Amino acid sequence: MNYVLNSPFLVLTISLVMLWLSESIGASFRKQRNLQEGEGDGFGLIAAATLTLLGLIIGFAFSMAISGYDQRQSYEEAEANAIATEYDRSDLLPAGDAARVRTLLRNYLDQRILFYETNDDRHLRQIDAATTQLKTELWSAVRAPAVAQPTPVAALAVSGMNDVLNSKGYAQAAWWNRVPEPAWGLMAVLAICSNLLIGYGLRNAERKAILLLVLPIVVSISFFLISDIDGPRGGIIHVPPQNLRSLSQSLHGR
Repeated sequence: MNYVLNSPFLVLTISLVMLWLSESIGASFRKQRNLQEGEGDGFGLIAAATLTLLGLIIGFAFSMAISGYDQRQSYEEAEANAIATEYDRSDLLPAGDAARVRTLLRNYLDQRILFYETNDDRHLRQIDAATTQLKTELWSAVRAPAVAQPTPVAALAVSGMNDVLNSKGYAQAAWWNRVPEPAWGLMAVLAICSNLLIGYGLRNAERKAILLLVLPIVVSISFFLISDIDGPRGGIIHVPPQNLRSLSQSLHGR
C-alpha cells in the first residue's frame, strides 16, 4: 500500500476508476429496483450522513497532511540554522580541527540537500550511508579537541554539533510522519459507500451519465491532493531545501 500512497497520480487513477465503478454499480441496482413510497426520505438521510462523514474524514486527513508538510518545512529551516551556527562555532576549536570541521560540514550539507531532492530509492540509500559516515566523522572531529582541552569554549562547539546531528533526526522523523494507512482505508470505504448510494439514488441514470463522474472526480482529486502533500517524494508538491541551498552557496563562497 505504501507504493500506491507514494504515487499520487496512481492514487488519482485508482480512486477515479474505483469510485466510478461503485457509482455505476449503484445506478445498475437502481434500474432493477425502484424505491418504494416512503423509502426515499430514509435513503436521502443515509446518503447525506455518509457524504457528510466522508467530507469530515477527508478534511481531517487534509489537515494532517498539511501539518506534516509544515513540519518538514520547519525542520528543514532548523537544520540549516543548526549547521550555520556550528560552522561559525568551529572557530572556537584549534585551527587544524576547525578547518576539518568546516570541510566536513560542507560535505554534510551537500548530502542533506541531496536527501531533500532525490526521488530514487537506491540513490537515497547511498545518501543515507554517506550521511551516517559524515555524522561519525563530525562528532569525532569536535569530540577529540574537546576531550583534549575540556573548556567552556570547546563545550559550545560540542553543543552546536549535537544540535546539527539532532536536527537531522528530527527532520527524518517528520518525513516519516504520514497520514496513517487506516485513515486511508476508512476514506476509501466511505468513498465507495457514498458513490454506491449516489448511483443508486440517481433517477434515469442512463440519461445522466455525466453525473456519475462528478463525485468520483471530486473525491479522487481530494485523494490526489492529500497524497501529494503527504508524500515527501512523490507527485509535484515537495519541500524545497531552499534554506540549505542558500547556506550551501554562502559556505562554498567563503
